[in-house]
Amino acid sequence: MGESPRAGQGDGRWDGGLLGAEQSALVASWLGSPKLVADLSWGLVDTKVLHVQAPTGQFIIKAGGPDNHHLGRELVAHRAYTRSLVECGRAGRLLHADPGANLLVMEYLEGRLVEGAEAELAPPTYAQAGGLLRLLHRQEFRIDDRYELQATAKSLAWLDRAHRIDPAVEREARRRLAEYRPQPATVVPTHGDWQPRNWLVHRGEIRVIDFGRFDFRPAATDLCRLAVQQWRGRPELEQAFLDGYGRDPRSAPSWRIDLLQEAVGTAVWAFQVGDAAFEDQGHRMLREALQLF
Repeated sequence: MGESPRAGQGDGRWDGGLLGAEQSALVASWLGSPKLVADLSWGLVDTKVLHVQAPTGQFIIKAGGPDNHHLGRELVAHRAYTRSLVECGRAGRLLHADPGANLLVMEYLEGRLVEGAEAELAPPTYAQAGGLLRLLHRQEFRIDDRYELQATAKSLAWLDRAHRIDPAVEREARRRLAEYRPQPATVVPTHGDWQPRNWLVHRGEIRVIDFGRFDFRPAATDLCRLAVQQWRGRPELEQAFLDGYGRDPRSAPSWRIDLLQEAVGTAVWAFQVGDAAFEDQGHRMLREALQLF
């Protein structure tokens, strides 16, 4: 996930120039004498994720540029909707924040990424993940008359951008999106990227990171990425998750549209940021989503 610390680069600051000057100074004012342990950033967008050591312990620093909206979403999540996860030790606590600087300091959580580990294919992982998602979702619900309309418009806007989707597939996707009749939707607090790359495992316990895509959406949307990845051909993982969650929030025809919208966003976004493997997955998702109609 991360890269080695790049000490010695930048202008001599503790962070090696990875953060902006104001961000670096703010972290130092909050933590004393921080030292960079590792750069855990994905590198596809401008969000920086740094593991640091300070006199009072270890921390995660998250920072973005002025046009980065993920930190704002994460701040909303941690200020209002992660308490139940934090209190049971399954999510990191927000310790410091400066919205103007697009900067957060989080409690460091022990653990390794579930993605790529043995736990990624273990049913108990998904039973825990389902239970944790239930804690997040059950806090609040709203009826949103415009959610489905806006989600459809967003997918069509994605298709207006540069991409490498086959023209026939694009035409079919546009047709299915255009013919769908949006309905009022029940929306809940969602993570937005609920999958093993955002889960840690520590002594058999699953923990959750990265709320940068937090928003109010239908509960089923948090199942989209699992359905097209880890659950493909592994019904035991899907069932373990649903057992942990307590029910299946998916219902047709909205689930088909959820999958189609997820596929469109994946294929176009991945092309935009140059992630070829994720783009290929998006194209597969599109073909499979259209087969459901």
